[in-house]
Amino acid sequence: MLTILPALINYAFVTSVTPGPNNMMLMASGANFGFRRTIPHMLGVSLGHMFMVSLVGLGLAGIFTTYPVAQTLLTVVSVVYLLFLAWKIANAAPPQEAATTSKPFTFLQAAAFQWVNPKAWYMGVTAQTVFAPPETGLVGVFTVALVFALVNLPSVSLWAGLGVQVRKLLSNRARLRAFNWTMAALLVLSMYPVVKDAF
Repeated sequence: MLTILPALINYAFVTSVTPGPNNMMLMASGANFGFRRTIPHMLGVSLGHMFMVSLVGLGLAGIFTTYPVAQTLLTVVSVVYLLFLAWKIANAAPPQEAATTSKPFTFLQAAAFQWVNPKAWYMGVTAQTVFAPPETGLVGVFTVALVFALVNLPSVSLWAGLGVQVRKLLSNRARLRAFNWTMAALLVLSMYPVVKDAF
């Protein structure tokens, strides 16, 4: 297991730091609510994904192999929910108003979101398949999950921090609206590879 640890860390970093639904939402949250109010969202992403990766390693992925329709159903639900979130991001209130009219994701909301995040599923299934072969047993399963959590949190924090930096440029309502619609569009585009593979 130790021999493949560098490759696992690299895989976790690349998949965690590249654009995807979580990162687009965290950037938008950082811009609209600030870094401190986005911390529960970041923790929910990392720890929620760790929990999901653990369960995938313990055999949940086998359900999709046995019942392919379950994976298709999950994909449909995920796409519908992500479209709803994209709409909310596109229509988010300015930061001053957001403090009273809307709220960032809570820890539990962000953790639950991992279950309908197609990229999170792909990351977890691939990691457990490649880096935790059956002969590694529970040690392999939980090592993969722990590495993902440790690498994921700083990676997603970068996106929230980037959102905070962008926030300074978004004092103008028109620029904020353009930013939010761009983030919403990128969130929708992040679903394309998953939808293409599923259908």
